Amino acid sequence: MYGIVDCDNCYVSCERVFRPDLNDKPVVVLSNNDGCVVARSNEAKALGIKAGMPYFQLQQQYSNHEIAVFSSNYELYGELTDKVVSIIRKEAPAYFRYSIDEYFVYFPENMNGQLTMDNGQLAARGNNFQFIKSWGEQLHKKIKQWVGLPVSIGLAPTKTLAKMASHFAKKYKGYRHCCLIDTDEKRIKALKLYPIEDVWGIGRRYAARLQGMGIKTAYDFAQMHGTWVRATFNNIVIYRTWQELNGIDAVPNEEMAKKKSICTSRSFNGMITDLDTLSTHVSNYAVRCAEKLRAQNTVASIVAVFINTNPFREDQPQYWNFQEARFIVPTNSSIEIVKAAKEVLQHIFVKGYHYKKAGVIVMGVVPDSPVQQDLFASNPEQVKKLQRLDEAIDRINKINGTETVVLGAQQYKKNDSTGKADVFANAIKHDFRSKNPTTRWSDIIQLK
Repeated sequence: MYGIVDCDNCYVSCERVFRPDLNDKPVVVLSNNDGCVVARSNEAKALGIKAGMPYFQLQQQYSNHEIAVFSSNYELYGELTDKVVSIIRKEAPAYFRYSIDEYFVYFPENMNGQLTMDNGQLAARGNNFQFIKSWGEQLHKKIKQWVGLPVSIGLAPTKTLAKMASHFAKKYKGYRHCCLIDTDEKRIKALKLYPIEDVWGIGRRYAARLQGMGIKTAYDFAQMHGTWVRATFNNIVIYRTWQELNGIDAVPNEEMAKKKSICTSRSFNGMITDLDTLSTHVSNYAVRCAEKLRAQNTVASIVAVFINTNPFREDQPQYWNFQEARFIVPTNSSIEIVKAAKEVLQHIFVKGYHYKKAGVIVMGVVPDSPVQQDLFASNPEQVKKLQRLDEAIDRINKINGTETVVLGAQQYKKNDSTGKADVFANAIKHDFRSKNPTTRWSDIIQLK
């Protein structure tokens, strides 16, 4: 039996922890540089505000409404959701984090086919899974009381069905924040109510293709023959989704727990024309990728960089490029990944263009142990030094806040009124950032 714990409107809920006066009021959170809407409260959704709506359109179309607007505050969101993880770690027999606001839990079976909790207590006998349902309802209450974030919990025999169940738990109050799909009757009913485009594992392109074939719901797709699914799509992800909808556990845990590639990209606050400033942005993105690699105990063998101009500025010349570099020995060292990313940027940068966005992607992600070393180019002592350095920086930044310690390549430079170069740590626009950048100085445990 699988479960998924999903934080409701995560970014908005995190802001409301410190602003309870905004409960039941429309709230939105903007993307980096306050570009567009990335999170909405239910009240904002009811007004018709769409995800991805540019902020200037929000101002124009909803000028007569009182809408609370926040700049994204990822440090705060990360710390609050980490507290959710700490609760799940104690309450679930097994779990793994899927994203910043979603967490899968797993209830293993004993030799008699009975589900067991971490303390060995039987969670279900035969087909009676109500113990699991009660567990989910209690978990919601504990997270809401201790952290202040509302969550919806879905429970089902497969991960895809659990995702579907969490949707119903969020939508219908009668489930008391926890929906359980434990019988074939419930599974079929849920499939018939679920649009094909919302099924986890079915992307926009495949959803349009399926709809063109007359397949409108998850039930329509599940009714198709497996041979037809294989022959029509020739895609293992689509076939596994079909299996999961039919109650067959088909998505391996290890594929869910760790990402096979990591991308960090941003649109800039304005335009960038010089290589030095662009290089600083790319260095910061490369460090973010390296930190994520270390967080999931993996290394990467490829680092890629892309840059592009603003496609909406038809009055300006357009340029886009992408290039990658390979490591002889896979790494998660910030210094090595930054160095490689900057070298790639040097190759693809062309002077004379106004750049609007850049990004770094690390690929060829594998576990960090064991790592095959190069017989001739490897320097074990240097590798150990870089590891110790990264561990020290990660520890300091975790205790004192993101970017307390940074690499020299991460520091942006600008000229002050005297023309002297000045260093500042953040070149991202966030005019609506909340006054609570971190939870370190606020005790939010046991909120009432």
